[in-house]
Amino acid sequence: MNLQNRSRRDWIKSAAAGSVAAVVGSSLAKAQETVKINGKVVPSTSTRDYRAGALPVRYPDPHIIGLDKRFDSMKIGNTPITRIAHGFLWAEGPAWNGVGKYLMWSDIPRDRQNRWLEDDGHVSQFRSPAGYSNGNTFDREGRQISCEHGSRSVVRYEYNGTVTVLADKFEGKPFNAPNDVVVAPDGAIWFTDPGYGSLMHYEGNKGPLEIKEAIYRIDAKTSKLTKVADDIYKPNGLCFSPDYKRLYVADTGSSHYPKAPKEIKVWDVTQNGTALANGRTFVSTEFEGRAGLADGIRADKDGNIWASAGWVGDGYDGVHCFAPDGTRLGLILLPEICSNVAFGGRKRNILFMTASTSVYMVYTEAIGAGYA
Repeated sequence: MNLQNRSRRDWIKSAAAGSVAAVVGSSLAKAQETVKINGKVVPSTSTRDYRAGALPVRYPDPHIIGLDKRFDSMKIGNTPITRIAHGFLWAEGPAWNGVGKYLMWSDIPRDRQNRWLEDDGHVSQFRSPAGYSNGNTFDREGRQISCEHGSRSVVRYEYNGTVTVLADKFEGKPFNAPNDVVVAPDGAIWFTDPGYGSLMHYEGNKGPLEIKEAIYRIDAKTSKLTKVADDIYKPNGLCFSPDYKRLYVADTGSSHYPKAPKEIKVWDVTQNGTALANGRTFVSTEFEGRAGLADGIRADKDGNIWASAGWVGDGYDGVHCFAPDGTRLGLILLPEICSNVAFGGRKRNILFMTASTSVYMVYTEAIGAGYA
């Protein structure tokens, strides 16, 4: 090679590298270091380092933020938000197994389920393939129930290792793609079917949605499938109130329907726990002029609703806690879009949060309602 040409090439590469470094350095210099929430300045989540060995965060954790004095009894001054697992593509569907003392969740695009052990924090692959599962829960016999995007069905994993399909069609037509699932005291299984897993190959098998997005119930004794509500655009995460007299469901329909409100809805549970009535708005997701999407939701024993929140940005994405009267009580801010939440731990006082590529946890004085 000609030395003159080589020198010229090296100079060009060096100049280009210097230009890139200058651009990157400029971008970092302009990175937002603080955000204002409820009139107070707090550190940006983008400035926080969750990697192992990083400098600790000074207590109280600045990203656990009270908006109402009622939140003071739920947040803890000497506990941090911790990242317990990372390296996923889209973490979803956390569920706590009290017997095994582990948290399991789905990594939908990779078609896997993963597990975190409370004993030593060990993280491992739990199941693969997993039907591109999204929401997961455990029934009162300890069997895992999952919503599979890939097969458009709700399935149960039996003690002997076999898989039982609980529901895959309604009135002869396949579901869109079951999303999230909960179990009532009578053993009935309630689930949502918004269809996201069939809209792209990334999270399932792409195909047309053949039925209206809706909420369903599977009777524990008869296995009868009933559509309990479809007065919602795209029903996503769901949970019961502690007394099981109300069902809350996040509506993420604005992702595809321009007229869909960004809200969490609530219905009264009627007819001895078999039907829904009086569907209405519980809360809007709008906060300080910005509105994102609530996805997975869970209730604590006092009836507060803890909702994942995202698709807005720093100072919004994370978890929003609402009182039974709809007042937004507090925030847990994360550096990623939060997809879902679950209470767990031996005292059910750990809030686990699946958030995009990671799973986070934080201790609270709130105790999760239900058992999964």
